Amino acid sequence: MHIRRLAPSDASAFQALRLAGLLDTPAAFGSNHAEEKHLPLTAFEERLVPRTDAAVFGAFDGDALVGIVGMRRESALNYFHKGTLWGMYVAPAARGAGVARALVQAALAFARGVPGLVKVNLHADAANVPAIALYESLGFVVFSRETDGMRVNDRPTDELQMTLRLA
Repeated sequence: MHIRRLAPSDASAFQALRLAGLLDTPAAFGSNHAEEKHLPLTAFEERLVPRTDAAVFGAFDGDALVGIVGMRRESALNYFHKGTLWGMYVAPAARGAGVARALVQAALAFARGVPGLVKVNLHADAANVPAIALYESLGFVVFSRETDGMRVNDRPTDELQMTLRLA
């Protein structure tokens, strides 16, 4: 298993795994499969263009992409001190082997290298106990719970907002 930053040349594998995640674990994502399944490959390539304040990391088992996570700085100047961890997903066959932890650690290492970034936030499905336990073990703390924060297939789900100070 190895972790690396994804590049536009990884867009096809990234698209396939993200779409699989949107079907497998819809409450883990802010967008849904219906929104993204018709996006052209170029839309996924654009997410992987190298930037100094945003990156997507992938976990590979051999040549197979089995996990993904994104990190980006907030774009509005007044929020420039904050980053967001997004799009975390590990394929079912790769779970339980530390892939998610390694991905988040890579994303946080990247975040620590972004000048002026002092904290990272994320949203988590309040029912996803393993994800919450992972984030807490890495130092994230819950700062808010939004009841009915997201609707997945018209079913309300609660969302936790979590934060980690980088310094």
